[in-house]
Amino acid sequence: MEKLIPNRLSTLGHPQRLALFRLLMRRYPDRVPATELAQALGFKSSTLSSYVNALMHAGLVTQERIGTSLRYTIDMDAARETVGYLLHDCCRGRPEICIPNAYPTPDGDSPMNNRKYDVLFICTGNSARSIFAEAILRDMAGDRFIAHSAGTKPRSKLNPFALEVLKQKGYDVSLLRAKNISEFQTADAPNFDFVFTVCDQAANEECPSWQGQPISAHWGLPDPIKAEGSDAEKSLAFHQTYGALRNRMIAFTALPLGTLDRLSLQKAVDKIGQFKEENPSK
Repeated sequence: MEKLIPNRLSTLGHPQRLALFRLLMRRYPDRVPATELAQALGFKSSTLSSYVNALMHAGLVTQERIGTSLRYTIDMDAARETVGYLLHDCCRGRPEICIPNAYPTPDGDSPMNNRKYDVLFICTGNSARSIFAEAILRDMAGDRFIAHSAGTKPRSKLNPFALEVLKQKGYDVSLLRAKNISEFQTADAPNFDFVFTVCDQAANEECPSWQGQPISAHWGLPDPIKAEGSDAEKSLAFHQTYGALRNRMIAFTALPLGTLDRLSLQKAVDKIGQFKEENPSK
C-alpha cells in the first residue's frame, strides 16, 4: 500500500490518463470498447493502448475481451481504496474537512430526506430517450419526483416518432421541449438529487460537476433515431426504447429512498442501468 497508492496517484497525474479514468468512471459499470474510448477522447489507438496499459498496471482499470473487441472498466475496489486513502489518511480520518459539502450538515439534514426529489435525464439531442424518461417519471411518480431532461447538443425539435409513442400511451406532451444542459447550470437551477445519462455519447462527454453532489448513474440505451427501415420498423425501435425506460423507472420509483444509505443507493441505480429487457407493450 505504501508504494501502490503513490504509483496510482502518479499515474492519474497525467492529464490524458486522468481524462480516460474519468470517462470510465462516468460509464461505470459499463465495459467500454477501446474504439469508443479512442473516438470519445480523440486518441490514436496506439496512444489509447499506452494510457490503458498504465492504468491497468496501476490496478485502476481491468480489461476483458468480448469477441474481437477489448473492453475496459474501472476496478472500483481499487478506486475506492485510493480515494479512501486520501480521505482517511491524508485528511486524518476527517473527510468532512476535505469535502465538506459531501456530508450531512450538523442539524442532520441530508439529500435523501422526505421530500420531492429533483431528477435530471441527459442525452445528446434531448429529443427522444431523455424526453421519454422525463415524461415517464413525471407521469408515474410526479408526487415524489420532479423530472427534468436536457441535451448536451439539443435538437431544435423533438423527434416525431418519440412524440407519437408518448401520445399513443396517453401522455401530455404539451410541456415537453428540447433543452440545453446549460439551462440547469445557472445559480437558480435546481439542486439535483439524481442525474442519469441515457446515451453513451452524453456520458462520454465531460460536464461540469453538479452542485450538491447528486447520485449519478449511466442508463445508456441505443439511439432509436438511428433505426433504419420502414416507418413501422423505426416506430418499433422507439417503442422498445420507451419500454426499456419504463421498466427502469418502475424499478427506480420502487427504491426505498428514505432507508438506503448513499453507497447502497448508488449500487441500486447502477444495477438498474444494467437492465437489458425491453417491453414496448405497455
